[in-house]
Amino acid sequence: MTSLVDVAFTLLVIFIITAPVLQGGVDVDLPEGDVGVVPASDEMLIVAIDRDGTVYLNETPVSPDSMEAALGQLIRSMSVQMVYVKGDSAAQYGRVFDVISRAAVQEGVGVSLIGREIIP
Repeated sequence: MTSLVDVAFTLLVIFIITAPVLQGGVDVDLPEGDVGVVPASDEMLIVAIDRDGTVYLNETPVSPDSMEAALGQLIRSMSVQMVYVKGDSAAQYGRVFDVISRAAVQEGVGVSLIGREIIP
């Protein structure tokens, strides 16, 4: 007979292994800073830039040429009021700035940067 502790330990190990997989999103190394908490929701529009400069709109890679048009379509279809940009700390500043400026020109939408909180 399996003890209850063994079963609980096995479940704990399973949850520890599967939790990072369930988070989803594009994996980027966020820069650290004095940041606040962003409440997560399914209606969030997140634009991610990885260290190679590839741009993702809600986990879908897009080309630099079609990014502004695709971003505008997503904003209108999702009725979002804020675009969240998360850029890898090793990404080129020019690429991140280009994404921010293209998001900022969209009418009626704010832009917010996502970072990682400094842990003392």
